[in-house]
Amino acid sequence: MPRILAPGTVLHGRYRILSCIGQGGMGAVYRAEDLRLEGRICAVKEVRPDPDLSPEALAQTQQQFYREASILARLDHPNLPKVSDYFTEEGREYLVMDFVAGPDLRQILDEAQRAGRFLEEERVLGWAMQLCDALSYLHSQNPPILHRDIKPSNIKETPGGLIKLVDFGLVKLLTTDDARTITVLQGRGTAAYTPLEQYGGDAGHTDARSDIYALGATLYHLLTGRPPADARERFLRPESLIPPRVLNPHISPTTERAILAAMAMHPDDRPRSVEEFRRMLLETSFSDALAVLVPPGPRWREALMENRWLLAIAGGLLLVGLILTFLPGG
Repeated sequence: MPRILAPGTVLHGRYRILSCIGQGGMGAVYRAEDLRLEGRICAVKEVRPDPDLSPEALAQTQQQFYREASILARLDHPNLPKVSDYFTEEGREYLVMDFVAGPDLRQILDEAQRAGRFLEEERVLGWAMQLCDALSYLHSQNPPILHRDIKPSNIKETPGGLIKLVDFGLVKLLTTDDARTITVLQGRGTAAYTPLEQYGGDAGHTDARSDIYALGATLYHLLTGRPPADARERFLRPESLIPPRVLNPHISPTTERAILAAMAMHPDDRPRSVEEFRRMLLETSFSDALAVLVPPGPRWREALMENRWLLAIAGGLLLVGLILTFLPGG
């Protein structure tokens, strides 16, 4: 395992390391004190270069890091931590951003599970609306920016209830020819939340619908207490993805339908944008309302969808009958 910076280490003559708060094969994230702005605590993300790179390739990745870090530093959204600085020291690249206090959503979920309960759907959907705001902002940049690693542990809830999508480690810039992408910070995401097209790394075609898949998978985990079957397993065994309401009958049919649409295997079958996914989460159809009255499960759902128009007609006739019953002289 690569070395971890010791507490007390000062980077860039400005950032004193307080503790390591996470590490992986590509680097680490530290909690640090800003020596120029008294009292400011920040997060410093360290990116370690590939040791097998040639000097020429290493110089190219450093140039690319600076170019793309400058784009991240221009982002300004309440649901994203602000990137305030970036630099190179002893051959390693560093991003400095706001330190976000509070637990991540995986910790909140684990606490609920220890108490033997599901997270409330209303609370999770409140988080989802904030995440949609953040992703809509990223996807609307020029060029659009993909996050590519949305998952419960990369989302924090501040003491004030604000959601922050905290890890920029796998962002990808999209251009018209998809020729320029982040390689210094690249990654393939976490299996349970990663769509099949993202397994190709930068060689695979990813767009906003890839983030939508990860957001749907994140909501699936938060509401059911179980991560979904990953895309590779689903490709081999389509039935391996258990419908959310089978695991948690308290989930509304509307939410289940939106999550399953977001997690469609083929990008063309997913919502085309985060805003379309948001609308799906908020819309309730007549058949969805009826679905609450029947037990969740594949057979009930299939029968309900096949007969939804008959059910709608029957409901309409029932409504007319009630109106006629209560009319004067009825």
